[in-house]
Order: sequence, then structure tokens, then C-alpha cells
Amino acid sequence: MKNSFELAHVGINNGDADEAQRLCDLLCLMFNLDARAGKKSEFAGTFFECVRSHYLGTHGHIGMATADLASAVEELSGKGFGFDDATAAYFDDGRLQNIYLAGEFGGFAIHVMQK
Repeated sequence: MKNSFELAHVGINNGDADEAQRLCDLLCLMFNLDARAGKKSEFAGTFFECVRSHYLGTHGHIGMATADLASAVEELSGKGFGFDDATAAYFDDGRLQNIYLAGEFGGFAIHVMQK
């Protein structure tokens, strides 16, 4: 089965919390977005995640959402892509919520998440 994916957000690494906040504010101004504070990031709308540190990916990460994450992981594995199991997050019921693919792609890490 071929799963469908959609771009959820672009995560941009920053040096610290102040830098992340400045970038978030700028993106919100630029594109008329609402700011929201997250646990590790500042969000500019749903499009941009301004990470408060340097996390995975040289430049940051790309978040891709899918309706059936378990099936998507199986499909991607079948295509030869690996996953960084240390990044896996789970819902309270034990289902996979999101996970990063192993490696970088164009300087970006990629994580897939349950829609």
C-alpha cells in the first residue's frame, strides 16, 4: 500500500531561545501567523517550528504527516529507509506518534508523524 504524506512543518534550528523567538516573531509578521510556544520550540502558525537549539539536521527538520504512521513506517522500511529509534514518541495507548528517519536529506532531518 502506498501511503500519502503531507508537509506538516519546517523546523529551523536556532542557537538559543532568544534567537528562536526573534525568528518566530519575524515569520509571524511576514506571513500574518499566530505565535505559539511549545516545549522546545516557538511555532509560527503551523508552518514553522523555530527550535530553541541545534537539534537533528544541519539546518533543521521537515515534519511529514500521514494518516497511518505504522503503515508508513513499514512502507519506508521496505524502500530501504531506516529510523532513529531513540527519537520515537508514543501516544498514551502505545501507538507510535512520530519518529525521525535515520540520516539527513539536503541538510535536513525528516520525521514522520501520525496525522
